[in-house]
Amino acid sequence: MKGLRSIPKVLKINEIGEFTVSCLFNNGESRIINFKEFYRKKNITDAHPAYKLMQDPAAFQQVEIIGNTLGWKNTGIHAENYEGETEFYSYDVDPIVLFEHSVPDESRNLSIGSIIKSARKAAGMTQQELAEKSGTSKHYISRLENNKSDIELLTLKKIIEAGLDKTLTIQIA
Repeated sequence: MKGLRSIPKVLKINEIGEFTVSCLFNNGESRIINFKEFYRKKNITDAHPAYKLMQDPAAFQQVEIIGNTLGWKNTGIHAENYEGETEFYSYDVDPIVLFEHSVPDESRNLSIGSIIKSARKAAGMTQQELAEKSGTSKHYISRLENNKSDIELLTLKKIIEAGLDKTLTIQIA
């Protein structure tokens, strides 16, 4: 999926580094957030809840998904709730901010386009020839190969099986 069709949500934490997190967003893309770099740009002070996290890798690594975003229950703020009672609020970061300040995690993202392009070239075919054999257009094949378009599973099956005369298999490991 290219771009966002809805508000970003974190679905899964893939990997936690010293001050980085790779996570899967609801658009199907895995992205890496470098929090050290993010907070360096924000110039946070010791009064900010994230300051403690940036000083202590063990505290940072307690990150978890809280309400479809990344957060830490080990740091936050005490504030009055609407009834005037003091309450602890865990620190989290808006998922839109996370998405905007992240980069694609290339090691985890699918690149169907490059797989199709490699198979097409190995078969000695042009984009036009592949398009004709698979019932699509040259423009669509070009967009796929350049990762500018999504692909539906049945269309992928047509391109692989009719266009490239190969068998499509899907494996969940």
